[in-house]
Amino acid sequence: MNTFFERIHSLDTKAFLWINLKQGCTYYRLVRNISRSGDGILYFVAAVSILLIDQQNGTSFFATAALAYSIDVLLYLLLKNKIKRNRPQQKLQDFTALIEPSDKFSFPSGHTAAAFVFATLIFQFYPPYAAAFFIWASLIGISRVLLGVHYPGDILAGILLGTLSAISSVKLIQQAFLM
Repeated sequence: MNTFFERIHSLDTKAFLWINLKQGCTYYRLVRNISRSGDGILYFVAAVSILLIDQQNGTSFFATAALAYSIDVLLYLLLKNKIKRNRPQQKLQDFTALIEPSDKFSFPSGHTAAAFVFATLIFQFYPPYAAAFFIWASLIGISRVLLGVHYPGDILAGILLGTLSAISSVKLIQQAFLM
């Protein structure tokens, strides 16, 4: 690992340890439930509900969401399997995560990426509700660090991945229908 990435990892680890060892996860049940809200099924249920309820924008929202999540998952898997960053529990001695992660590697945070895909799409289609969804997406990211399965840098990468996946899908869908 080169010096730049070593410094980044060192800062990320220090931030992780400060959050987990100094602050701790005082409200475990609440934090766990916030994390679970980003497990995935909620996005599908919400997208189908929007499809059925909103006659004007529902179909467009659903198609854009399907494309956005396809882009997100593809890039997420490529990054996870290329970078192969070990989770904090595997890297740090005497640290145990509060939950069992769904896979081996931590970079980027898939929960955070998916939540930011959804929040960004809400911003694009239903702007009055965007602030609440961005707060919720941010809480999902924070919960993943508090539960000990991600470094803060994984969360930042997830935010970037999810946001860019959603913006790209909006632009691709717009271009497809304008041609």
